Amino acid sequence: MHTYVLNDGNSIPAVGFGVFEVPADGTTYQAVRRALDAGYRHIDTAAAYNNEAEVGRAIRDSGIPREDIFVTSKLWIQDYGLKKAGLAIRLSLAKLGLDYLDLYLLHQPYFDVQGSWLALEKARDEGLVRSLGVSNFTARLWQEHIPRFATVPCLNQVEFHPFFQQRDLRPLLEAQGVLLAAWSPLGHGMRELLTHPLICDMAARYHREPAQIILRFELQEGCVVLPKSTNPAHMASNLALFDFGLNDRDMEALRSLDTNHGTRDPEEPGRAEYLLAKYHVRSLA
Repeated sequence: MHTYVLNDGNSIPAVGFGVFEVPADGTTYQAVRRALDAGYRHIDTAAAYNNEAEVGRAIRDSGIPREDIFVTSKLWIQDYGLKKAGLAIRLSLAKLGLDYLDLYLLHQPYFDVQGSWLALEKARDEGLVRSLGVSNFTARLWQEHIPRFATVPCLNQVEFHPFFQQRDLRPLLEAQGVLLAAWSPLGHGMRELLTHPLICDMAARYHREPAQIILRFELQEGCVVLPKSTNPAHMASNLALFDFGLNDRDMEALRSLDTNHGTRDPEEPGRAEYLLAKYHVRSLA
């Protein structure tokens, strides 16, 4: 598995397995077990997904040494603030059944961002978390919050795919050695992307699936990619990205698909309140 080096010196696998909206009814457990069996060594979850316990059980039951699996989770906005965030980190570790997280993110750029980041730094200093990052920080929100952090994040996890290439944000991240991780790297499976004539033509020429062309493009752009699937064939296909490369002309053609508009806008009025109402983190009980 190819890895990137984060700006704190730790390494992260370039391809991760995401479990957003995978139900905690045994489905998450089975999906993570299959993903680990397929060769994934990077699992991306979050408190708000309410499936950390199944992720942790799958990791334990896999028989793979803990140090060989990179685990990411995220702090939900209901628990923002110095004191609450500290408790929430420990709650996530308890649900996962882990002693530490490889990466822990502020899931959203709202409410007490500064106090929450201080809690993450404290958790890192205590050995509960190895690397720290953020998620859904736009260019404007990055410039608003990050200069006040004592520690520059290692990573910003945002929507990224050929239709939305984060052209405003990426120079800010690159200037500080911050990695971009792509949630929704296949555009939420949008048909317009997966059936785009340009991408389908490339898939035919490279003897690959359209999803593989998209994910390979994102890797060559320097992103971590976090595809999600409960289909074993798709899991394997989404991981088979390192035995081919896109040429410069095809990379430029894919860059030309950028519309600079995503499917969700973190700066939309009322977005924080909407998310707070929609996702509630379950208690340990």
